[in-house]
Amino acid sequence: MLKNFLIRHFDALIAAIIGFFVLSLFTKYGGIGISPDSVMYISGARNIYAHQVFFYFGHQALVAFPLFYPTFLSTILFITGIDPVIIGPTLNGLLFALLIFLSGIVMERFIFPSKWYKWFILLAIALSPSLLEIYSMLWSETLFMVWTLVFMIAYKRYMSTHSLRSLMLVAGITALACVTRYAGVTLIGAGGLLLLFDLNLNIRKKIGHILIFGLISISLLVTNLVRNSLVTHTGTGPRYKSLTSLYDNMHYAGTVLCDWLTLTEQQYGLAFTITLLTVLAFIIAFLLNTFRNRARYFTYEQIALAFFIVYALFMIISATISRYERINNRLLSPMFIPFLLGCTYWIPLAIREQASKVRIFATVIAAVLALGFLYGEIKNDTQRYDDQGDYGVPGYTDDSWNKSDLIKLLKRNPGMFKQGYPIYNNACEAFYFFTGKGSAYIPKPTDVKRMQSFDAQPHGYIVIFDQLPDPTLLPLQKILLYKPLKQLYKFADGGVYMW
Repeated sequence: MLKNFLIRHFDALIAAIIGFFVLSLFTKYGGIGISPDSVMYISGARNIYAHQVFFYFGHQALVAFPLFYPTFLSTILFITGIDPVIIGPTLNGLLFALLIFLSGIVMERFIFPSKWYKWFILLAIALSPSLLEIYSMLWSETLFMVWTLVFMIAYKRYMSTHSLRSLMLVAGITALACVTRYAGVTLIGAGGLLLLFDLNLNIRKKIGHILIFGLISISLLVTNLVRNSLVTHTGTGPRYKSLTSLYDNMHYAGTVLCDWLTLTEQQYGLAFTITLLTVLAFIIAFLLNTFRNRARYFTYEQIALAFFIVYALFMIISATISRYERINNRLLSPMFIPFLLGCTYWIPLAIREQASKVRIFATVIAAVLALGFLYGEIKNDTQRYDDQGDYGVPGYTDDSWNKSDLIKLLKRNPGMFKQGYPIYNNACEAFYFFTGKGSAYIPKPTDVKRMQSFDAQPHGYIVIFDQLPDPTLLPLQKILLYKPLKQLYKFADGGVYMW
């Protein structure tokens, strides 16, 4: 049975191997990319493994991120005995290969399957600069995107049976996605949207299934949020009002779509229009499949459309309400595959319906466009590899950090800090990553409570990373007004001080 399954999806298996190999090229030099968020996941995983507590470095409760991804990393650590930083390239390579393979399964079951179309999309996914950027980093999106494909497969099964058992399976998958990333609520929205417009369900059954799906889907997320509130009195950590308008966020989303389409920055002026037209086109296609082309409602194509619509609207609207990093490829990456499928799934059918002479011409045009798209991806990949092949994936594992004199000192002498003395710096994640020690941020002058705590410390250390300046923190010159600092080490990229 397994043999027949692999034979049937042999093309997807080959593409998955290609994706694994390509990703390994990007992580070969310096290993997996590590960002401040990655350090939170790593420290959380280590604490779960060693102490069975949901803390990150410094014995602080992990609330800004949901708990499943660090739990997943700690499980890998438990099984293999290998730290997430070391096993990261292999782990992400396997997740990327799985993502590609699942995409192949989805396309094999399109209402109008096409082998040449499937191969093009599989290669486009395996060579995608967007996805290679994500899977080069130790980020929770790597697992979350796999959950979205598993959700699509499970929901298609539910569409075929409308059984309670298959619905509960979809809801369970959605619940896990919600505690992998808080944006997993978009799967709740997509599932709810599909249930709402499912005309094969009578009103009574529809209401019941929506309630069952909703309650199971939110169960783990609610548990996570209640736990967060109990330990920190906030659901997801401090949140602030957005500083970007709806227009700006649609523009930023459009620049990401331009990058996905392998366009250049010269087309960024059309970014807002591209976002608007894309979302409208997906909504129209969803509604046409719902009310006009009924045979296409219970398809993978429809599920992909629903998820793209919900995810795109959620990210743009939430970024307009709440402040977080500017909309970028990382934030939108989970909708890359639905975007690619939604933009192209109709092409094989459109070609097939043409007269023979027109069909040949249309096939040639489609092939030229496909090859041009793949060429654009390969060109962008090559440019990125030329950079990262020499210094590593951007982050704490690249050469700008590893060849730093200050970092060499911290890695060589992590025991240089006296026990019981607090350590303050301007990059706690970096400090933990290179020393394994917790620390505290230098206080902001406006933070009265932390300034008072800082003033009250009779002894302590200050570590300054000059490559990460933060003007909101108390500068070194003003710290000298508070503390009689003694310079222990000074390098071109920072220094260590003590009082």
